[in-house]
Amino acid sequence: MVEIRLRNSRTRKVETFTPIDPENVRIYVCGPTVYERAHLGNARPAVVFDVLFRLMRHVYGPDHVTYVRNFTDVDDKINARAAETGRPISEITEETIGWYLSDMGALGVLEPTKMPRATQYIAQMIEMIEGLIDSGHAYAADGHVLFSVASYPDYGKLSGRSVEDMIAGARVEVAPYKRDPMDFVLWKPSTDDLPGWDSPWGRGRPGWHIECSAMSYELLGESFDIHGGGNDLMFPHHENEIAQSCCAHPEGGFANVWMHNEMLQVEGKKMSKSLGNFFTVHELLEQGVPGEVIRFVFLSTHYSKPMDWTAKKAEEAEKTLRKWHAMTQGVVPAYAPSAEIIQALANDLNTHGAITVLHTWANSGKAEQLKADAMLIGLLTVELSNWDWRSATAFPGSGVVRVQGYAPSVQTTNSSSADPLQKLANDLASRRADAMKTKDFSEVDRLKAALVAAGVEVRMSKDGVELVPGPGFDAAKLEGVL
Repeated sequence: MVEIRLRNSRTRKVETFTPIDPENVRIYVCGPTVYERAHLGNARPAVVFDVLFRLMRHVYGPDHVTYVRNFTDVDDKINARAAETGRPISEITEETIGWYLSDMGALGVLEPTKMPRATQYIAQMIEMIEGLIDSGHAYAADGHVLFSVASYPDYGKLSGRSVEDMIAGARVEVAPYKRDPMDFVLWKPSTDDLPGWDSPWGRGRPGWHIECSAMSYELLGESFDIHGGGNDLMFPHHENEIAQSCCAHPEGGFANVWMHNEMLQVEGKKMSKSLGNFFTVHELLEQGVPGEVIRFVFLSTHYSKPMDWTAKKAEEAEKTLRKWHAMTQGVVPAYAPSAEIIQALANDLNTHGAITVLHTWANSGKAEQLKADAMLIGLLTVELSNWDWRSATAFPGSGVVRVQGYAPSVQTTNSSSADPLQKLANDLASRRADAMKTKDFSEVDRLKAALVAAGVEVRMSKDGVELVPGPGFDAAKLEGVL
């Protein structure tokens, strides 16, 4: 078994990872609050923990890793957006979740095993809050329920700060119903115009922190392996999660390992609307920056270091990817990723080191290994290969076979060249649809490689599958492919 070493934010050490249960490695990552499109900084944890998910699946097996990333779909920011626009909250959250999944998919981010929405777990939150009150760790006041920070002696150990330091450095809400300024809200009242649920303390809605505690407990148990997120969540969100979860379920240890990615900058400066350097993932994609290029730039910096997005880095990434795509076109990937790339990733998710390994294979002409290793970290994959990485006239086609939206129907512009491809187009579309659910693209990659080797250009996008036979198309090479 590969030894994986990860930096544990709680101990501030790189430690050997030992799963609680190797048959079910469990990971929880805080997801987005869904009221607007994801900006570039929001995408970094999605990509970082996607690589961790891929590594764990490789080491322990795809069926032995449970990765949960939530959607916060009840929040004051969502309420404010609804008030501003006059749109129903459900419409805003549904639309934003769709945007997020589409944008992250464009970056090659696999969908997690489970993607719970906070509103689906209100009953579990209420039950957890009732338990905290019964055990003396929380109290009700003026329609609110607050967690008593003083009741948990280990509060502050994750961030390494004393309560006094946290009060001095944080925006602490002063309210007459609080026993202590550091006490935080578990439940708060709702007016008739705001989302609300019946509870023992009146109609109201949950505080932000209790949401993740309830969802992680229900889906992963009182103890699980890894909790991740951006380092901006370490305090107060993750600190509060630990306190309420450990008090609600003292028989467990909550998360054994805490991982935090550093923040993102743009051209050496903090991303800010006031500086004019704030942009969403969607805006970059609309400007023609391929999602694969964005992913490459992200992976070029270790997750624990600040990442600087620059136009120069994007240009260099695109040049590298164009070269690698050309080199691996029609190449069947090696049977397994190399020991070198596994070693890099197992060393605290060293994606910068992993990309160095890819450069080594490219420079030495080892296209098969380059493709296999790149695919492990989400590069040179079928999902990200549909951008124009070469000139439009490089491989002109004489006919087109297109399967729209994974449907079984096929449209052709040249029947003589399309006939031998018709069954393959349908099969590729079907296998791709299955792979989107199982996350196993090995058969898709095999079939695509065979088509390319026979002189067929394979184009894949969210709209479907398109096969373009080139001037060197040889149907005989496709015999026995299926």
